[in-house]
Amino acid sequence: MTIYCDESGGLNAGAMTFAAAMLTPDAAADVHRRFRAVTGLRGELKGSRISLVERAYLLELFDRAGGRAWVAVATRDSWDGTPGDALPSDLALYAALLNLAVGRWLPETGGVCTDVVIDDGRYDAGILSKVRTEIQAGLGHWGTASLADSQRSEGVQIADVIANSLFNIAAKSPRAHRIEQIIEPMLASKAIRMAELTQVS
Repeated sequence: MTIYCDESGGLNAGAMTFAAAMLTPDAAADVHRRFRAVTGLRGELKGSRISLVERAYLLELFDRAGGRAWVAVATRDSWDGTPGDALPSDLALYAALLNLAVGRWLPETGGVCTDVVIDDGRYDAGILSKVRTEIQAGLGHWGTASLADSQRSEGVQIADVIANSLFNIAAKSPRAHRIEQIIEPMLASKAIRMAELTQVS
């Protein structure tokens, strides 16, 4: 199995989320093939660009394909009301969310070799290389960590939609209520699980 990773938002927008979505590369390709055939989508699949109906269909395809996800969530409210505490930097928050989401998967892999594919779009290559090295150290002999251009990774694009969905809910966007209705069955079945980040070391 492969864990595909992408993030959405930032504390200045009310929340940052990080999705670690697990499914096989073949399943990710099949989800994309069917989604594109039905919707006519061309170009990169982005959670911020698709309609609510398209989002619901994509998440249903992900669930049907046996996909599962851990989503780490940090909200601005977690740091508000704490006198003297500055907000964590965007990079520190990103790294902490990534570690939390991927860390939730590792005990569940049963020692099976797992590849972690991280979107390379948020920071420059030097910074992301350090993040990848930290994740690789955590994986040890269980698998490999790599960076990928989201435009060329079907799994990362699926993770983007999942991260964006939880971002909308956490940030209480105007679409939050509808997205909650879309994603509720997957939360109930634990196809998608959430982990709240309350501290950045």
